[in-house]
Amino acid sequence: MGQFGIGQAITRTEDQRFLTGEGTYTDDIDLPGQAHAAVVRSPIAHGRITSIDIEEARAAPGVLDIITGADVKAAGLGTIPNLIPLKNKDGSDIVEPPRPVLPTERVRHVGDPVAFVVAETLAQARDAADLVMVDYDELPAQIDLDDADAADSPRVWDEAPRNTALTWDLGDEAAADAALAEAAHVVELKLVNNRLIVNSMEGRVAIGAYADGKYTLHTGTQGVHGLRRQLAKTIFDVPSEQVRVVTPDVGGGFGMKIFLYPEQPLVMLAAKRIGRPVKWTAERSADGFLSDSHGRDQVSTVKLALDADLNFTGLKVHTKANLGAYLSNFGVFVPTACGSKMMVGVYRTPAIHVEVQGLFTNTVPVDAYRGAGRPEVSYLLERLVDKAAIDLGVDAADLRRRNFIAPEAMPYATPLATTYDSGLFARNMDRALEIADAAGFPERRRKAEAAGKLRGLGTAYYIECCGAGPGERATLRASAAGRVTLFIGTQSNGQGHETAYKQIIADGLGLDIADIDVVQGDTDLIRKGGGTGGSRSIPEGGVAVRDAGDALIEKGKRIAGLLLEAAADDIDYLDGAFTVKGTDRTVPFRDVAAAAHDPDKLPAGEAPGLDGEADHKAAAQTFPNGCHVCEVEIDADTGVVTVVDHTVVDDFGTVLNPLLLAGQVHGGVAQGLGQALLEYTAYDTESGQLLTGSFMDYTMPRADDVPFVDFHYFEDAPCTTNPLGIKGAGEAGAIGAPPAAMNAVVDALRPFGVSHVDMPATREKIWRLIRDGRAAGSKAA
Repeated sequence: MGQFGIGQAITRTEDQRFLTGEGTYTDDIDLPGQAHAAVVRSPIAHGRITSIDIEEARAAPGVLDIITGADVKAAGLGTIPNLIPLKNKDGSDIVEPPRPVLPTERVRHVGDPVAFVVAETLAQARDAADLVMVDYDELPAQIDLDDADAADSPRVWDEAPRNTALTWDLGDEAAADAALAEAAHVVELKLVNNRLIVNSMEGRVAIGAYADGKYTLHTGTQGVHGLRRQLAKTIFDVPSEQVRVVTPDVGGGFGMKIFLYPEQPLVMLAAKRIGRPVKWTAERSADGFLSDSHGRDQVSTVKLALDADLNFTGLKVHTKANLGAYLSNFGVFVPTACGSKMMVGVYRTPAIHVEVQGLFTNTVPVDAYRGAGRPEVSYLLERLVDKAAIDLGVDAADLRRRNFIAPEAMPYATPLATTYDSGLFARNMDRALEIADAAGFPERRRKAEAAGKLRGLGTAYYIECCGAGPGERATLRASAAGRVTLFIGTQSNGQGHETAYKQIIADGLGLDIADIDVVQGDTDLIRKGGGTGGSRSIPEGGVAVRDAGDALIEKGKRIAGLLLEAAADDIDYLDGAFTVKGTDRTVPFRDVAAAAHDPDKLPAGEAPGLDGEADHKAAAQTFPNGCHVCEVEIDADTGVVTVVDHTVVDDFGTVLNPLLLAGQVHGGVAQGLGQALLEYTAYDTESGQLLTGSFMDYTMPRADDVPFVDFHYFEDAPCTTNPLGIKGAGEAGAIGAPPAAMNAVVDALRPFGVSHVDMPATREKIWRLIRDGRAAGSKAA
C-alpha cells in the first residue's frame, strides 16, 4: 500500500477547484452566439389543450423561435421511453403510454411543458413565455395514490383502467399464504413512504448546439452514453455518431440526473431551427419542483407470520407505487425488480410474496432517488420488525437477533432469487448498540422525563443490492512525459470519483496522484460507459481501472524489455519502475512512457503510446449492509423532534478511502433523516396544485437538524464476488437512517399508545399524537 493507494484516507483532489470557485458546471458554459430559452408549463393538473396562441409572444422583443407540440411532431421527434421491459403478473403487457417531448392534446400534471420559447436573452424568453396563451378544457385530476385505483377515480390515461400501469409480483404467493394461515402470530402494518423532491444543489441545465449535421448537448447527467443512446435512437432517429453529449462538473444527482427530460431534446431541436446554440437553465420553483423527477411515494400493506418461537415464517406485501403522470425512464423498475427482491432483508423468512401495483396519477413522474427502491423496502421491513416487537411484547434487538441470517449460512440463497455472499449481521448490530450505549438509554430516558421531554431509541438493520450494472470500460494513456490520463464512462456527481480512481491507479502503477488525470463526461472522448447509479462506479469502474492498469503494465514490459535487452517475461514492475528479475537493471515508468512515443524505441509491431484498456461487468451484485441506531428527544409541548445521536456500523467490504466513505455515509444519513422528519411533497387533492412548491413550504434538513454521525465500519467480510472486495456505499446512509429514526420516534411515543407513525414526523403530527394520546387517557411522559 503506497502513500496514495487503496485504503488511504486522502483528501479529495477535486475539492481545490470546487472550493475556490474553479469548477465548471453546465450553467458556467456559454457558447458563442447562444440564445436562451424558457418553458411554458401547464398551470393545471389535467386538461385538454384546445388552443395555443403564440402570435403575441412571437412578436415580443428578442424572440427567435417558439416551439410547440405540433412543431415537435412535425420534426419527427420520438417520445421519451420507458427503458425497463416488464410484464404483468399474468404475463400480459403493462400499459406504456407515450411521453411526448411536448404534448399536443392533453396535459397531465402541473408543470407539464407545453411550449418552448427562445430569445436573445433569458429575460426576453421569460417575458415572452408569459405571453403564450394556452386554452385548456380542464378535466378531473387523480392525485391521491391510496384511491387511484378506485372504480370511479378520474383516469390519467384512457388506456389504463383504474389508473393501473402494471401489476407485478415476485415470490411464492401460495407459500406465503400458507405461512400466514399456520402462523402462531401475524403482525400487520400499513405504511406510507412519502414522496420527495430531489433538490440537488445544482439544478438541471441543458445547452444544445447543431453544426455540420451533428447535435451537441451540454447537460448535467449521471452518464453521457445512456442519454446519447436515447437521444440518437429514440428521439432524433439518427446514428449515435451524430450526437455528442458533454457533462462537466455536476452538483449532485441522487438518481434524478440519470433520466431524459423534455428540455434536453428541445434545446437541440431549437439550436437546429435557429442555427445558434440554445441554453435553458431551470429555476428552482418554476421548473425544478414542477418537473424534476420525484422520489419514493408508495403505500404498502404488509403481513408478517411468526411461529410460537418467534421465528419469521412468512411475509406478504402489497405495494401501491405512484408512477406519476408518465413513465419516467426507470420509474417501473424502482418498486419492482430493483427494490422488491430485497424484501428478504437480513432475515431467514422462507416464504415471501410481493405484489406491486404501479399507478398513474396527475403528478410529476416518479423515478429513482438515492437508493432506488431499497430504502422503501428497508423502511417497510425495519418498521415491521419493531411493530412486531411492540405487538408481541419482546425486545426488538432480540427479535432481530433470533431471525438474522447466520454468517455460516453464507452464501445464502434467498427465496427471492438473490444470493448474499457475506455478512455478519448480529455482530454489527451488537457493536452499534454498544457504541450507542443502548444499555445506558433507560437512565437517559429517565433524565429526559424529569426535564419534561420524551426519549426514544430506534434500531434498524439494512441490506441493499448494488455494485452491478451494464458494465464499465476504462482506458489509461500515458503521455511521453509519464503523465497518466484515465478515460472512463462513469460520472461523478460529487462523490469523489477522481480521487478514488486516482488511488486505484496510484496503487497499481506506483505513481503520485498528482501525475494522474481523470476524464469523464464526453461521448466524443470516451467510446462507451455505463454511467453512475446503484453504487456501481467503484465496484465496476474501479475493477476496470485496475485491469486497464495491468494491461498498461504488460505493454510497458514489452517496451522496457527492449530498453533493458531482456524478454518481457523477465520484467517485473514495482514501485513505478520496470526491473529485470533478479538484477538491479531497472528503468523508471517515465522513461518507458517516453520510449513508447518514440518509434525507434518500440518493439516490432507495437503500436505507439503506452496505454491499457479493460472492460468489467460484474457477474453478481454486491450486498453492503449495516446497523443504524438513532436516539431522539421530543418536546411534548411542541412536538419538536431532535436527533441527539445517530450511530452507524457498516459493512462495505474493502474500503478504498475511509474519508470519502465517511462523507458518503454522512450525506446519506442527512438525506434519510430529512425524509423521516422533515421532507414532504404535498399536492392539493382537488386541484392537483403542488402545495410544497418552494423552500418556503418544502423543508430541507439544515445543519442543526442533523447530528454528527458516529460512523464505524468493519472490513472483515469482503465481498467474495467483486475482484476488489468492494461492496459499494453511495446509497447506504439514506437506506438505514429513515427506519432507525422512525423507530426511535415511535419508541418515544409508546407511552401515548402509539405503535406507528408515518413519515415525516413533523412537529404538528407529533404534537397531535401526544394530544390525542393524553385525551385517550394514556400515560403522559
